[in-house]
Amino acid sequence: MPALGLMTLAACKAEQSALHPASQDARDVATLFWVMTAGGAVIWLIMMGIVVYAVLGRRRPVSERFADRFILTGGVIFPTVVLAALLVFGLRLLPGAWHPGAPDLRIHVTGEQFWWRVVYEGPDGARVETANQVRLPKGQEVEFHLSAQDVIHSFWIPPLGGKLDMIPGRTNILRLTADRTGTFRGICAEFCGMSHALMAFEAVVEEPDAFAAWLAAEAAPARGDATAFTRAGCGACHGVRGLVEEGAVGPDLTHLARRTTLAAGTLPMTRAALAAWLANPAAIKPDARMPAYGDLPEAEREAILDFLMGLK
Repeated sequence: MPALGLMTLAACKAEQSALHPASQDARDVATLFWVMTAGGAVIWLIMMGIVVYAVLGRRRPVSERFADRFILTGGVIFPTVVLAALLVFGLRLLPGAWHPGAPDLRIHVTGEQFWWRVVYEGPDGARVETANQVRLPKGQEVEFHLSAQDVIHSFWIPPLGGKLDMIPGRTNILRLTADRTGTFRGICAEFCGMSHALMAFEAVVEEPDAFAAWLAAEAAPARGDATAFTRAGCGACHGVRGLVEEGAVGPDLTHLARRTTLAAGTLPMTRAALAAWLANPAAIKPDARMPAYGDLPEAEREAILDFLMGLK
């Protein structure tokens, strides 16, 4: 029982709870949940009352007409009316799922095993790529273009709205407007392989001016000495804007050290965590496609770590 209680409390963390909404869309989802819960509770209470009555009153004579009416009312009419009302209430929320007009910001997110490719599209069509993090300006409508590279994934930021599947060969569109600043946790809500549970990202909602400043800094090229990085072959998979432009298979690492997490929310962004990840990624994230670099000479490994931790 104590373990069950701890699990229940852990599920209530606001950063990943649909019951702590930070947008109107998420508020609608939370309201639907509570209404459905109340409706289900009413039906359950009625049925338990019927059971108690049947057990305690089984020796009392009951007329056939009363029994027929009781079954018709309690078993057919009442559940039908309650469930129909819940259905109508739920359907009322559907028109709000689509918002006409142009969004304030467009973000392209591609789900891959087991990380997120994120591309911000500016009004002029210019694109800024990053990975495993999403930033949104408060009060502005953001249109997410969601797709998948390999298998079906599902994009979900519980405090900001409902989830939407990411399907290979198809682009689905989700619009969200956050009305509260904060850092929330996004997840993949569709089983996608061994490390499905280790495929997360931070969703940071900040004031529009702070977001504009962050995006401008994110668009700037990186600085540093990428010699050890490219010599080890890292540039074949990872791009670093302004320094290494060839790699596009894995996550873009431009300004990597500004992120707060590593490997799609799996580790904190620290030098020790990064060193462990380079040494053996599959030991941390099963089925990760990145090769291990644990056999590199220590000087080479330290040079790569210096370069990556300097990408700010």
